[in-house]
Amino acid sequence: MIERDLAPLLLRSAGWYPVVTVTGPRQSGKTTLVRAAFPHLPYVSLEPLDVRGAAQEDPRGFLADHPDGAVIDEVQHVPDLLAYLQTEVDERPEPGRFVLTGSQHLGLSRAVTQSLAGRTAVLYLHPLSYAELLRFPQPPTDLWQTVWAGSFPRIWDAEIPADRWLADYATTYVERDVRQVLGVGDLSTFRTFTELCAGRTAQELSLDALGSDAGVARGTARSWLSVLETTFLVLRLPAWSPNARKRAIKAPKLHMADTGLACHLLGIRTPEQLRLHPLRGALFESWVATEIRKARTNRGVDAGLAHYREPRGVEVDLVVTESLHTTLVEVKSGATIASDWFGPLRDLLGRDWDPAAAPSAVLVHGGELTQRRHGVQVQPWRTLHELSWTTLD
Repeated sequence: MIERDLAPLLLRSAGWYPVVTVTGPRQSGKTTLVRAAFPHLPYVSLEPLDVRGAAQEDPRGFLADHPDGAVIDEVQHVPDLLAYLQTEVDERPEPGRFVLTGSQHLGLSRAVTQSLAGRTAVLYLHPLSYAELLRFPQPPTDLWQTVWAGSFPRIWDAEIPADRWLADYATTYVERDVRQVLGVGDLSTFRTFTELCAGRTAQELSLDALGSDAGVARGTARSWLSVLETTFLVLRLPAWSPNARKRAIKAPKLHMADTGLACHLLGIRTPEQLRLHPLRGALFESWVATEIRKARTNRGVDAGLAHYREPRGVEVDLVVTESLHTTLVEVKSGATIASDWFGPLRDLLGRDWDPAAAPSAVLVHGGELTQRRHGVQVQPWRTLHELSWTTLD
């Protein structure tokens, strides 16, 4: 397996805290990462029922079996264990003793918040970034192949056909995780709801419209969308405005967190179909949004992404904020740069900004050209990772 971009932050965090918690979607590579980063620690998974039962029935004895620490995988299955772990690390607070992983963010975060606040770093491992994909012997070089296949590690590491692997993943997710996290009874309707979310990727979110199309009440739509966020399958970008008081009145934008899974849910079975699909621009925008998110998360920054739209029509796909610095990002899937692409960015850049808070602008496109035009950095998709997306870089 290739080196992951989160590894440096993971190792640094283990030098600061007695516990490090790594969470993220299923099959994002958490177990592989932590076992490679901490080969000196014994590994135990709470997935097998007998091991899980031992930890539930005798948590003190379970921890006593690992006096010098351990990598404990799928820890959300035994959330009560963390209360006993709190006592253990308070008595011996040496950094890096325990490394925890878990996929279901809701169950894991609740237990961590209650028991390990101030004692653990919480890191998020998402599927592979494009920079990480380039480390494989045969990385993708075509835009639509990259967007269509998505970024789950098993597809690239084991060279499993993307459409086959994603079909199995979607089935497993619905039948396993949804039952555990929410106890959804009508799995068929939930699957339809998930497909409708895929069809709305890179669009402003209307819970009323989404619920109506799925045939469920608005409250159910809100609950189910929270499940998709909890299990890292979608992200909502809030609306941004220089005036913070106006942010709450604008709708968030919905993005599928993996474009390969989105393509599968939409019935797009080949990269060639995607190349001609009416949602190719939206899927490309979601790919860019998640790439920027991964770049920031791998540096320990998990917030600061938004979108911008004015009632009169000026709209920018992404806004990246950190401290006083703001980057406006416009996304275009075309390979030939058109002058009208720069309109919204030029409009916003030309306004009366405080010099200390004036934004910069990037236009990401599906071609190969790098240039600077109208004060905007024009960046091809394949070198998106070469830009700095956090002041920590």
